[in-house]
Amino acid sequence: MTDHVDQVLAQWREQRPDLDVSPMAVLGRLSRLTQLTGVELRKTFTAHGLDAASFDVLATLRRSDPPHSLTPTELMHSAMVTSGAITQRLDRLEERGLVRRTPNESDGRGVRVFLTDAGHDLIDEALPDHVATEERILGPLSSKQRAALADTLRVLLESLGDTI
Repeated sequence: MTDHVDQVLAQWREQRPDLDVSPMAVLGRLSRLTQLTGVELRKTFTAHGLDAASFDVLATLRRSDPPHSLTPTELMHSAMVTSGAITQRLDRLEERGLVRRTPNESDGRGVRVFLTDAGHDLIDEALPDHVATEERILGPLSSKQRAALADTLRVLLESLGDTI
């Protein structure tokens, strides 16, 4: 059985036999997986009135220690987006009553972002469906294959500086 990437690789081998295109076998598949899994995840988010960005913020706050509060900078680092992007996300979530911003008591210049009861309820409702979607996506892989893939991807991420 072949996939889209196999076809691309074969075309490149025919057109550029002098070039080793083997890295495309991995990175091309990662790219395709990102696209295809994104479609599936968006369906789950949409069913809960969310998008990936909103889910990310709510989930980040929910997994933080009670009272489920972080600074915008902490959220920005977790989501790996710009300060402008996090501000837009927070504006939309605050308008919906899912988060609230209050002055940071330890730093009068900044704010803290809190998960509201409505935000807490929504993320707790959406999370099991999100995990079920991920489980369905990974269904063809055995536990051993999943663990090996996760370990391999961790090595690659660490090599690119994605460490804490």
